[in-house]
This record gives sequence, C-alpha cells and structure tokens, in this order.
Amino acid sequence: MYRSLLFSLTCLVSTAVNAIEYPLPADNSNIIGTMEYYQVSKGDSLADIANRYDVGFLALIEANKGVDPFLPAIGTLLAVPTQLILPDVKRQGIIINLAELRLYYFPVDDDSIVHVFPIGIGRIGRETPPMVTRISQKIENPTWTPTANIRKEYREKRDIELPAVVPAGPENPLGDYAMRLGHGNGQYLIHGTNKDFGIGMRVSSGCIRMNPWDIEWLFPQVPEATPVQVINQPLKQTIEPDGTLYVEVHQPLSKTEEQVGQPKKVKANSLLKSAVENDRVAASRLSAALNLQMGIPVEITK
Repeated sequence: MYRSLLFSLTCLVSTAVNAIEYPLPADNSNIIGTMEYYQVSKGDSLADIANRYDVGFLALIEANKGVDPFLPAIGTLLAVPTQLILPDVKRQGIIINLAELRLYYFPVDDDSIVHVFPIGIGRIGRETPPMVTRISQKIENPTWTPTANIRKEYREKRDIELPAVVPAGPENPLGDYAMRLGHGNGQYLIHGTNKDFGIGMRVSSGCIRMNPWDIEWLFPQVPEATPVQVINQPLKQTIEPDGTLYVEVHQPLSKTEEQVGQPKKVKANSLLKSAVENDRVAASRLSAALNLQMGIPVEITK
C-alpha cells in the first residue's frame, strides 16, 4: 500500500510502503518530513528495515553509526532518515542526488508534494555522471543488451557468458520497467531490478536502479520529456523561515577502491563559515555534522 509520510512529534513504526510522499512546506521551508524511529526485533537486519520504510540501505547505516547492519542488537532504537533537506536545485521533474542515493519526483500537476525514493547508482569505475537531461523513452518489459565491456566483465569475474540480448522476464536485471535518459539511444536508464539487494548502494553499471514496487508506481506517473537533473550534493543546507540554520551531510562518493571505507572530508562553504564565525557553539555543531556525515538534518544555529 502507498502511504503519506505522517507528520507527528511521536515516534512512528511504519509498515512496507511503495514510496514516501512528502507535502511541500508552504512557508518557504526547505525541510520535509519528520524523523521516524524503529526498535530492532529478533531477526531484523538493516536491509529489511530499509525496505520496510523505503529508505536506502547506506542511508540507514549513515544515520546509525556503529550499529551492525546484519545483526543489529535486539532492542536498539534506530533513527530512520525520513526527514530531509531538499536539494538546492530547481524543483521540477526528477532530481537524482548521487551523494544521497535518492530520487525526488515533483509531479507537474501538483506543486504541493514531492515523492522520494531510494536508488542504486553506478559503482566505482562505472559511475553515474551528473547531467541535465530528460526522459526520452519509456519501456515496459525491457530487454537488456549488455555492452561488450559488461559481457567481458561477467565472463572474467563471474564466469558467466551473457547472451547478446537478455529477453524480458525474471532473469532480466532491468526488471519490468525502464525509462531512458537523453536523446536517441541514451546509455543511462532509470529501471527496476530482479534482485533483492542493491537499492541505496553503488552496485550498477551506471544506470539508476529502483525497487520493483517503486518503479512500478513511478513509471506511469512520469511522462516522456520529463526533465531530469542528476546532481552530486553531499552537503545540503537551509536557513529556515525562523532563521534557524540546518545542514544535512552525506559521505562523499568514493572515487577509487582505495577510498572505500576511508573518511572523506566535506568542507563548509563560505555561507556556513560566515554563519558560525562568531558563535563557538554553532561552529562546534557544524564541525561535528561535517565529520559525522549522518545524512540527517542537524540544527546549527537557532
């Protein structure tokens, strides 16, 4: 079932969802949603919980530093990252923030809501590039034509000989729906998957991968020619209508295999430096947020 994100000051336990629909603030705020919390039960993994709330696997790990993703301790209270700062770009069509591993959809016929989905993106060496483009083609039950490089990779690393064309069906890694980006035969797709993992992670060959239930909902909503912006913003910030400054910091994407698992710095921009230069407490909060990179909005100044 589809659900709207509930706005409440209480901790909410959610059931499985198809997407999260956020009402857009009417007061020029850039923060949407509220944090939710989940208490770990026997047999839970972070992947299970991420699917339950339809948030990304790595996003859930970011928000809960130190928790074992496969065997979280029973009774642990997890923060579920369902409160977000909107990316600093024009709010139209589809926005994909690679650093967040999230896709935002702003419907053309309703400027009061935004839908947010976890995604998988290109792995190291096959990165999904930033771009400004459009949906050029929508394909139901797509076939997959792996490139020569992908067929070679499967052959050498997995001992699998891929056919020249993989037909639609349960063995097709594109799932049941695909939307092509760019003009003509663009190489990047937003598509589903036939796997039960990889959403909210860097696992693809450059395309944008969605949960099957998410792409099933999104596909009929998005018309061809819908604008698409692919950005890479590990640092998001907002000064709210009451003057409060918030930041949301994500771990920057690794550029090489050697960087995986290593700390990667996010630097304050000039606006943030100026906002905290005469406030020790705010400067300390900002430094902590930049270092912890928890992927949730953090109040810096009041």
